[in-house]
Amino acid sequence: GHNHNVQGKTTMPSYTAPTKDMQFVLHDVLNVSHSDIPGYDELEPDFTAAVLEEAGKLTTEVLAPLNVVGDSEGCTLENGVVRTPTGFKDAFEQVKAGGWPGLDMPEEYGGQNMPYVLGSAVGEMFSSANMAFTMYQGLTHGAASAILVHGTDAQKDMYLPKMVACDWTGTMNLTEPHCGTDLGLMRTKAAPQDDGSYKITGQKIFISSGEHDMADNIIHLVLAKIEGGPEGIKGVSLFIVPKFMVNEDGSLGARNGVAVGSIEEKMGIHGNSTCVMNYDGATGYLLGEEHKGMRAMFTMMNEARIGVGMQGLSQAEAAYQNALIYAKDRLQGRAVTGDENPDGPADPLIVHPDIRRSLMDQKSFAEGARAFILWGATLIDAAHRGQDKEADGLVSLLTPVIKGFLTDQGFDMTVLAQQVYGGHGYIEEWGMSQFARDARIAMIYEGANGVQALDLVGRKLAQDGGKHVMAFFDLVKSFIKDNAGQNADYDAAFLDPLKAASKDLQAAGMYFMQNGMKNPNNALAGSYDFMHMFGHVCLGLMWARMGKAARDALANGTSDAAFYETKLATGRYYMARQLPATSMHLARIQSGADTVMALEADQF
Repeated sequence: GHNHNVQGKTTMPSYTAPTKDMQFVLHDVLNVSHSDIPGYDELEPDFTAAVLEEAGKLTTEVLAPLNVVGDSEGCTLENGVVRTPTGFKDAFEQVKAGGWPGLDMPEEYGGQNMPYVLGSAVGEMFSSANMAFTMYQGLTHGAASAILVHGTDAQKDMYLPKMVACDWTGTMNLTEPHCGTDLGLMRTKAAPQDDGSYKITGQKIFISSGEHDMADNIIHLVLAKIEGGPEGIKGVSLFIVPKFMVNEDGSLGARNGVAVGSIEEKMGIHGNSTCVMNYDGATGYLLGEEHKGMRAMFTMMNEARIGVGMQGLSQAEAAYQNALIYAKDRLQGRAVTGDENPDGPADPLIVHPDIRRSLMDQKSFAEGARAFILWGATLIDAAHRGQDKEADGLVSLLTPVIKGFLTDQGFDMTVLAQQVYGGHGYIEEWGMSQFARDARIAMIYEGANGVQALDLVGRKLAQDGGKHVMAFFDLVKSFIKDNAGQNADYDAAFLDPLKAASKDLQAAGMYFMQNGMKNPNNALAGSYDFMHMFGHVCLGLMWARMGKAARDALANGTSDAAFYETKLATGRYYMARQLPATSMHLARIQSGADTVMALEADQF
């Protein structure tokens, strides 16, 4: 039983899909329906509003109430069968019936062929409402994408219609007990058979959605080494390993040689079954080319990394919504400037400047992150639908920033939201710890955030001769140039801080070029700071764009001036109070590696 607070509301967290804000980003900021990306002409405001409202209803009414159920019940393993929490199976059927898993998948396999940007907006709602539940379909989407890009026609015909519908779900199996990120150390073996299949033997751990009771079959994508192949990462191949064998006519055959060893006890995402998977001569089929498994896996990983960045946002958004309700509701203390609630025993929390700071941090992050992710999604659409090489290069540069920065910040925001509740935030009955615990995994899986920073500085900056990071700086520069001088307030509040932050980022890049060549540690010791700095500049750019859109709407006359004025005020806050972090990050980067590496290992 949940206690009732003074106003008689239950303490269970709620969720309301931020459809209005999504519409603002899609249409006022990104102007999607006027883009020349194939398929974007369909994204008229009325159409996207209808899709988002429908998804919003499902997430608010069906998925959000199950979030706390999944957290408290978790998954159970009995005789090799995993039972998902009460209500999950029914909810999964409703999600399938609405065609949501296939929203942005090709029509020939039963999808609706909507652009990825719309799938991303819907995905945020699903993840905010119930992150652990949404992972079952999210991983299926990733596995289906890998088969779509790298599979043979026969493989696509056999697996995709069922996976797009989520009648069958999918997984990705990379990690082993002795290797996480360093996949070259992998021991899972693939032995070639006379019929062209392989026998897969080995153990994989931390497999999300590895086994459950919501689908007829589970299609595991498994990284393994073909015997006699090259050493290390160059000898890794990717295999399709179904839980049940699939007959020629598509019916299910015998159980394959794959079984769950155990379910992990985790800090969060209890509603998702995280499994140890044992492969014992299981039949597998090569996906893509021999020894080119990482290429196929990266199709899945890049999509997953952006999806995980979105999880950072989604948990921050859900936690913020509840903290805001509580701050307006809970009476504590009096405003220093005079009573705001003279008829009550105390003023609501929201009168206090420090509570305002916390809420503004959360609000300005969530709205900036939403714009960043949806912009990133348009780059992916441009790359995939429009064969745009520049967009592809830019989004591959930004992927570690989206993943690393948004999950670090997203977790911090869930903690801020929990803090608004004081002691009630630490009591499970109010449900605020779940957002922090669930958000915590997003900093770790799909490449821990330190590895994202390493990828950004060690690989992505220098990619194609550094042209993608130069393109990013050009984008910021030309945005500032095109919009400066029309309004002194806007210049001072938005463009000047963006210019300063962008200069800090360029100075850090210069430092790496000058000092990272002779001593790579100088670059790597600063890589985490660089990732965060880059994230702030990206959110600064998004806020400058949103500020411009809000100004334009107000200038052109709008029936909803309050929305746009709020947007401007929120953006001003980010530019003034968050973006200056770039100068601290730059100072750290420019101090080099010496202080970081000063101690010998045995001196710690």
